[in-house]
Amino acid sequence: MDGQSRVAADGGPPPCMIHIDKDGSWFHKGNPIVHRGILRLFYESLCRDEQGHYILRLEDQICRLEVEDTPFVVVGLDFVPGGHDGKDFFVLHLIDETQEKLDPNTLFVGAQNVLYCWVRNGTFPARFSRAGYYQMAKFIEQSSQTGGFFVPLNGSEYYIRPQREG
Repeated sequence: MDGQSRVAADGGPPPCMIHIDKDGSWFHKGNPIVHRGILRLFYESLCRDEQGHYILRLEDQICRLEVEDTPFVVVGLDFVPGGHDGKDFFVLHLIDETQEKLDPNTLFVGAQNVLYCWVRNGTFPARFSRAGYYQMAKFIEQSSQTGGFFVPLNGSEYYIRPQREG
């Protein structure tokens, strides 16, 4: 990854030659990247530029990733009743082996009716895997008045919105 002195034709960082497919699998020049330590480092070094491109920033080196959908995938979900403040919440299990609390206000539906939410303090969209979606679907209800879908939680209804740009 030698990107410190090169730039892409559009003036942005050069390509890393790394592709992330829609399922969150990483590839370098077509070869799978499977080493957990390397993947962990890449996730920790991931950011987005002003144009929304996914960027790897490692010390003084920077390069742009090719991302089919989003690097983050929700691979599982836990419902936690009556947490430390007495309120129910969901914990997302992300593909990078981290967990974080779901902000139900960030749920949205993207292309082909795929469920997403925002993670890392609203920095990155995360696609729900099939397994993650089925776990979440157990909690989704449909409004008899509007026909919209929502997640009831702590006396509130969190509606799942249509796709939004991020």
